[in-house]
Amino acid sequence: MNMWDLDEQGNQKAYHGKLQISLEFNFHRDELNVTVNAAKDLPGMDTTGMSDPYVVVSILSEKKKFQTKVKRKTLNPVFNETFVFKVPFAEVTLKTLVFAVYDFDRFSMHDQIGQVQVPLNTIDFGKSSGIWINLESPEADEKENRLGDICFSLRYKPTAKALTVTILEAKNLKKMDIGGTSDPYVKIALFMGKKRLKKGKTTVKHGSLHPYFNESFKFEKIPPPLMLRVRLEITVVDYDAIGNSDPIGKVVLGCASTGPQQRHWNDMLASPRRPIAQWHTLQEIPQQ
Repeated sequence: MNMWDLDEQGNQKAYHGKLQISLEFNFHRDELNVTVNAAKDLPGMDTTGMSDPYVVVSILSEKKKFQTKVKRKTLNPVFNETFVFKVPFAEVTLKTLVFAVYDFDRFSMHDQIGQVQVPLNTIDFGKSSGIWINLESPEADEKENRLGDICFSLRYKPTAKALTVTILEAKNLKKMDIGGTSDPYVKIALFMGKKRLKKGKTTVKHGSLHPYFNESFKFEKIPPPLMLRVRLEITVVDYDAIGNSDPIGKVVLGCASTGPQQRHWNDMLASPRRPIAQWHTLQEIPQQ
């Protein structure tokens, strides 16, 4: 496979592989069903020449996002995962789907392999099964729009019914203050549905976009059956002594989590008594 194509000006551009998708619109429910089938010929992002790819699916300019599961050590992953977007039929042709393919890395920031935008006014839904599309270079402003990354470890002891969350560090946080920095701290909360069971927060690290915390929080009286039903929310907040402290972004694990968050939670449950550390990319917090 030639790893280079030509752009519109005839210059060489890197080849980022292909993504296969299927699209279906349910007229009775006003639902757009988006299936990520597979990818092929992805570039190797790891030192072994392989990648650990997953796909993030969204509608352009909308906050709701879905993530596929991570496929380990492959350049030709098969996903076969379907996601549902609520879209009135009258608005379908005004929407644009965005597919972003990332390389999962437990100990560093996830690198974007490539992405592609699919305007739905170009889609014939009668012939929209198994479409192969070329992945393009990641957006130049991808890093500018990032909220940052956070690394923390999880450890669960079933016999002690105790969950320990250790906030290790964060990096590349969004600049929240006029001086081009932030005063970050981290809030940890454990939920059952809408009920908050336990909470904690780190100290504030003033004037840092790359804070180091290494602070642990132990949540007790959590039996194993409950671990399958709870939700752990980790939120990075910019401290403000005068006004309200502004949240920068959050990570949600546990019940109903997906993608790298789900994998981290499952790895913790599969390795009792052993701390499992992983980096996560902060996600936007929906407006209330």
